[in-house]
Amino acid sequence: MHKSLYVLVLSCLQCCGYARFILPRVPDVVHPPVPDHDEELFDPEESPGLFEGDMALTNEFYNYWRVGIRWDIFPNKLWINGTVPYVISPLYEPSDLVTIYKAIRIINFMTCVRFVPWNGKSKDYVLIWPIKYPKGCWSFVGRFGGAQIVSLQAPDHKGPNCLGTEGRAIHELMHALGVFHEQSRWDRDKFVKIHTDNIIPRFISNFDKQSLENTTYSFEYDFDSIMHYGKYFFSKKKGKPTITPKHADVKALGQRKSMSKGDCLKLNDLYGCLKNPRTRRKYYNICNFMGL
Repeated sequence: MHKSLYVLVLSCLQCCGYARFILPRVPDVVHPPVPDHDEELFDPEESPGLFEGDMALTNEFYNYWRVGIRWDIFPNKLWINGTVPYVISPLYEPSDLVTIYKAIRIINFMTCVRFVPWNGKSKDYVLIWPIKYPKGCWSFVGRFGGAQIVSLQAPDHKGPNCLGTEGRAIHELMHALGVFHEQSRWDRDKFVKIHTDNIIPRFISNFDKQSLENTTYSFEYDFDSIMHYGKYFFSKKKGKPTITPKHADVKALGQRKSMSKGDCLKLNDLYGCLKNPRTRRKYYNICNFMGL
């Protein structure tokens, strides 16, 4: 890193309060490794070898997840008091840092969840880092314990990757908070059609849905969710949709711009923001006015 850039990054870190200690070292390669693939064919959110493309999970979740992790089953996966300490890699360019900070500020403003600079002491925290292998946009789901990676691949000569806008960062940070993909809901077949013939065979399982007994939802299906797959995710061939809406008035699926109204409500509900009489009206209003 150029000295001037390093000084600028350190200044940003000091402003956020965590440059008074040594930043953690993160390996370029995260184990276990995942299968290699043709980089030209894949969106950085579709990393092969991870659950549904961009989620690092353990088997304990498969039978219990819903719109978000069931805290009654896995209370240890909840971020205590809705507070998430974080560290951002100094390897990012200043413009990429701005994009990541915007994502954090949006979540902090629209919900009662609080991402706060790591104080060097908290045992559990998020490391936002451009991991080289498996590279791409991916995250663990819920509080995993210790230093927890959120991989956000920086822009390169091929494109913006995870940081063209703050939307990709919001998507992965929501995974880290315990939120899963929208199209995996048990009731999704009422709203979307899965075109299995167009899906790369080894990724068909990424389109599995959960049974009603394992999933409960307080909100309607959200076509505009930042957590929803796009029409061509894991497609065999360009232009071949893998998932399409069944409602004629719905023209697009998913987006990576910002939280939808539904995303905002779900995240606030997951962390109890809507149960508190003092904050319920505030967050309902924010979600209604600021959600896409």
